[in-house]
Amino acid sequence: MGIIELLLAAVSLSMDAFAVSICKGLSLRKTTWKNMMCAGLWFGGFQGLMPLIGYFLGNLFTGYMQNYTSWIAFILLAWIGGKMIWDSFHSEEESVDASMSAGSMFTLAVATSIDALAVGVTFSMLQVNIWWASGLIALVTFLFSAAGIKIGSLFGDRYQSKATLCGGIVLVLIGLKILLDGLHIL
Repeated sequence: MGIIELLLAAVSLSMDAFAVSICKGLSLRKTTWKNMMCAGLWFGGFQGLMPLIGYFLGNLFTGYMQNYTSWIAFILLAWIGGKMIWDSFHSEEESVDASMSAGSMFTLAVATSIDALAVGVTFSMLQVNIWWASGLIALVTFLFSAAGIKIGSLFGDRYQSKATLCGGIVLVLIGLKILLDGLHIL
């Protein structure tokens, strides 16, 4: 997996955290640097941690799945991307409270980073440098989440579903590329 695919995956994975950050920004009366850093650290930290966990779990089973890695990677990424696409069209109005407490942020950070766990499993099958990938995912998510707080306070939630849709499409396309590479079509 090249740097472009890794960067696209990082951006795609950050879209859930970005959308939640926008909602948080909407709910805050006043946006501060502290709020932006708080969201960035929570979401970026968990988005970077989950692929590491998935990678090491995936390594436990890689020997059993060696012949099917491109198919498994495609199925996982297509499922995650497909769910994001579905959610972009079928999302219900979510209300996010203004609390930036550790409990509130922990719950949101875990909820928005579950997909990164599955991507970490995929990375273990593709021999991706997990430290580089996790760091990039964490950094991109940090930046998007911090910006999301500010954007939410400025523009509202009109771009939330579009961001989720784009992220989902990119993950499906990356999965398709991995499958086609594995089948030696590309």
